[in-house]
Amino acid sequence: MKLKHTLLAAIGLAFAAGVHAQITVGVTVSATGPAASLGIPERNTVDLMPKEIAGQAIRYVVLDDQSDTTHAVMNIRRFVSDDKVDVVLGSTTTPNSLAMIDVAAESKTPMISWAASSTIVEPVDDKKRWVFKTPQNDQQMATAILEHMSNNNVKTVAFIGFADAYGEGWWNQFSTLAQVRGLNVVSSQRYNRTDTSVTGQVLQMMAQRPDAVLIAGSGTPAALPQKTLKERGYNGKIYQTHGVANNDFLRVCGRDCEGTFLPAGPVLVAAQLPDDNPVKASALAYIAAYEAAHGAGSVSTFGAHAWDSGVLLQAAVPEALKVAQPGTAEFRSALRDALENVREAAGAHGIFNMSPTDHLGLDQRARVMVEIKDGGWKLVN
Repeated sequence: MKLKHTLLAAIGLAFAAGVHAQITVGVTVSATGPAASLGIPERNTVDLMPKEIAGQAIRYVVLDDQSDTTHAVMNIRRFVSDDKVDVVLGSTTTPNSLAMIDVAAESKTPMISWAASSTIVEPVDDKKRWVFKTPQNDQQMATAILEHMSNNNVKTVAFIGFADAYGEGWWNQFSTLAQVRGLNVVSSQRYNRTDTSVTGQVLQMMAQRPDAVLIAGSGTPAALPQKTLKERGYNGKIYQTHGVANNDFLRVCGRDCEGTFLPAGPVLVAAQLPDDNPVKASALAYIAAYEAAHGAGSVSTFGAHAWDSGVLLQAAVPEALKVAQPGTAEFRSALRDALENVREAAGAHGIFNMSPTDHLGLDQRARVMVEIKDGGWKLVN
């Protein structure tokens, strides 16, 4: 009888261990809709992310939010209520990521966004303490643009951006920093991601004869203002944000892109980086993995944001497992704490050093200036 009870107890312990023998990751990504050119390489990258960390199998539950905030919220609610996820990755865009924060905080589930705006993680308050992100902040990239403008005798600049949180985040950062540097912003315009014409906005900007125009958009919809400027004969400098750093933008914008400047993560021009660049090796590792699966030249900086969330998990999960098992509130809390303490994690876009006040953790090693030249990306020295 004693042996029987011992065997039953052993079976029970084995079953209990098996219940949480894997870490469940909820992924919401904009694989369709206006942000699809960003979301598709992110979704593709999920297939390349770790399948096991510290002896724990990783299960990914991937849903398309259709570039829509309502669907993004529906997805994260399903993750926490039905799938009982340990962590959420995504979404692709700033508006979707901002809409998800309340659910992440209410459920005390760590979330790693793949969107750019600093407002996703700043300031780190009671809600945003559960939220991290991998793309460079708009402030970091705006600084790079303004430095390039100042070094190239740009005195006046016009701004046109998305009429949403992405565009407003860029406007707030860029206009503030431009004032500090003495650049005169002569026009500020907005448009929607789904618009088919921006002629009125472009004519208003051109009437001010700016030395340069900054387009604060992302994906293929960011090509519309640039093509319209070229059609109307604008000959000044054009700058884009890191939201256009993929081949789909080059395809849609075509020759109208030539000569455009933008800040980008190092992965975009990894092969052109000097060998002593601290990000070169980790950037090339991602490129090799992605192109082995999808072909030469297929890599995208947006997929690299997803890859870097896997880098963060590889650094944080072993620490969280020292505290609790997956599938529990204690593990989610421990994972949040571990993410906040990630140090010197080499991603495709930079070196991550998180802290209680910095849930991005990237420094200036995570950015370069790039010119679109001969239909491709050229590192600007």
